[in-house]
Amino acid sequence: MRTLLNRLLPPLYGAYFNILALFSEKTAAEKAFTLFCTPRKGKVLPVQQDFLDKARDQLINIGGMDLQTYHWPGDKQRVLLLHGWESNTFRWRKLIIELIDEGFDIVAFDAPAHGKSSGAILNVILYAECVEEIKKVYHPQFIVGHSVGGMTAVYHQYAYGANDIEKVVTIGSPSEFPEIMDFYQDLLKFNNRVMRALDQYFQIHFGFGIQDFSTSSFAKNLKVQGLLIHDEQDAIAPFSSSERVHANWKGSRLIKTKGLGHSLHQEEVNQQIVDFLKS
Repeated sequence: MRTLLNRLLPPLYGAYFNILALFSEKTAAEKAFTLFCTPRKGKVLPVQQDFLDKARDQLINIGGMDLQTYHWPGDKQRVLLLHGWESNTFRWRKLIIELIDEGFDIVAFDAPAHGKSSGAILNVILYAECVEEIKKVYHPQFIVGHSVGGMTAVYHQYAYGANDIEKVVTIGSPSEFPEIMDFYQDLLKFNNRVMRALDQYFQIHFGFGIQDFSTSSFAKNLKVQGLLIHDEQDAIAPFSSSERVHANWKGSRLIKTKGLGHSLHQEEVNQQIVDFLKS
């Protein structure tokens, strides 16, 4: 029954947005955007809590949201970890252990509406705003991001010009917002009227249209050293995403894996990250 509902709900939402757009394109866009930014899971599970309890935790209020931060102190450079969509800091457990063994100082936080942080929605713009505020508190030298966390890391460098960040690692990260929105439209089956309304919504609220948001384009301005890791069979974010970013990111290196999937939490991946941060 749950599988059937999961299959039926997206086109029902799309039909609702299509009808709503006939009366108010603005309202249809607002609701479609809110749904797009609303995670269905990603809260901390009881089985995950024991590992997270080993960190020094602190709540930091940003824009009225309480963000849960975690800190594993070390003697070497500080690394900030950014998890992906419908996830939380626990996803980094294997990498954190590797980084601890190497003496790195580690900071992570649960993104808005994820883990133990408050908030109802998440998008790259909001995530980057949070990264900037967290950065002011913890002053990391390195940033590592998975999936939308990696996309956020690149956008953050572009938007905030964080010259104090020395290295950025992206793992299985998407790059082209138009492709993401095309997938969203295909999933929900809403019409082009709704898509045009969404594009106008982005222009009004964020100052850019759907076609303008591209981390491969943003990468042209990056001065920081970069490592991109992506599986060629990634079913969530295509490998071509990292290829495009790498092509425009001077001083970056691209590692292609095979058969490791989207999560990329395997030991060989973590070792590549650690080696890059040590170099």
